[in-house]
Amino acid sequence: MTLPLAEHPQRHRLNDEVHARPPMLLEGGEWISYLAVLHEGAEAAEEEAHLHRLCEILGAKMCPLVQGDHWVMEAGPLRLKWERHNEFSGYTFYLHRQPEDDPETSAIDALPPDWLAGIPGSVIVATHVEFCPASAVDRDEKLAALTLTGETWVATQVADGAAWVISDFRLHHGWSRFLVIDDHLRHRQAGRTVQRLLEIETYRMMALLAFPVAKEVSKRLSRVEADLASLMDDMTEAHTPEDERRLLSTLTQLAAKVERSVTRTAFRFGAAEAYYALVQQRIGELREQRLNGFPPIAEFMERRLAPAVNTCLSVSRRQNELSTRIARKSALLRTRVDIELERQNQELLAQMNRRASLQLRLQETVEGLSVVAITYYASQLVSYLAKGLSKTLLPQLSPEIASAVSIPLIAAVVAFGIRRMRRALAAEEGHGA
Repeated sequence: MTLPLAEHPQRHRLNDEVHARPPMLLEGGEWISYLAVLHEGAEAAEEEAHLHRLCEILGAKMCPLVQGDHWVMEAGPLRLKWERHNEFSGYTFYLHRQPEDDPETSAIDALPPDWLAGIPGSVIVATHVEFCPASAVDRDEKLAALTLTGETWVATQVADGAAWVISDFRLHHGWSRFLVIDDHLRHRQAGRTVQRLLEIETYRMMALLAFPVAKEVSKRLSRVEADLASLMDDMTEAHTPEDERRLLSTLTQLAAKVERSVTRTAFRFGAAEAYYALVQQRIGELREQRLNGFPPIAEFMERRLAPAVNTCLSVSRRQNELSTRIARKSALLRTRVDIELERQNQELLAQMNRRASLQLRLQETVEGLSVVAITYYASQLVSYLAKGLSKTLLPQLSPEIASAVSIPLIAAVVAFGIRRMRRALAAEEGHGA
């Protein structure tokens, strides 16, 4: 019965994700060739179009395992599994092994050279895996031959002793090589074992992409740390605001350099940590058992890969800590600058207060003079008025006496009016504040 409810548009895609990257069934001997290709701007549609061209050449058909990300092709004895990841795409070619095959045979020999050269992107991993039953190889003789080469070989039993894995993790004509000897693996288990080996090789190389970045960043950090130490010495000798502002400007430039480096490298260092965790997980899933005289894959990676990854993580921490130190010192210097600015502002306010006090005294002086001036002119008006009245209505009125009597009255009225006006303005100013 169909679910009678509205479904989330990503429900089927998310459900299929737990079935992503299924191992291929391996029956008998197989030649396996694997390529991990960095995208470098190549779109999924471009890669799929290239895969469809191979299907046309071989007369085969691509079948999607998970929509858009995982495809499988079968063309007679040749099989191809394509997987697209965030940074790279994996091409795994399987070719049935025949007893009469040359030992140097590989799965890519069955591919058109022009098509192989046209795969979009750049190769980061290229691996050949020879998968053969235990009946086809004398294991003791093989191990004895390896000890005579004088080189470091990794040989281990995996899947609780169900298979043997041999490799030197070196490039031979551009390819790394694995020999997997099947003792009693089941078909699906054999596919998982080979897939884990290929994933270990891929994630190992992807993790190491951060190593050259770490070396370059480490050199830059050394220069920045030296500049920072010099700035701290200058900070103790800075005595003027101009010196502190100059130091703050230089410190801000250093902070910008470090933050730019953090922004550019954060993804790479984070990816290295994630890829290394995947390498360790896949090694654990192999369930190794040591063979006398040979290091297992876990030990080899711990001695060779772990130091490089730890270097990357150390540089990442050092970079973040340097950013924090610069931010802390910038805050300290900015505090000193702010304190100096506050002191200058206080001095400026004190000067403004003194000026305001002087202006107030001057204003009071002016107001006093204004009372005198207004009283003088008003008394003159009274004098003129008294002269006119003395010649008409009040002949006994003396203009001089009238002017003299009016002077204190006029002065009192003017002073009272000015004071009242000042109080009204002060009240209005206080209400507005």
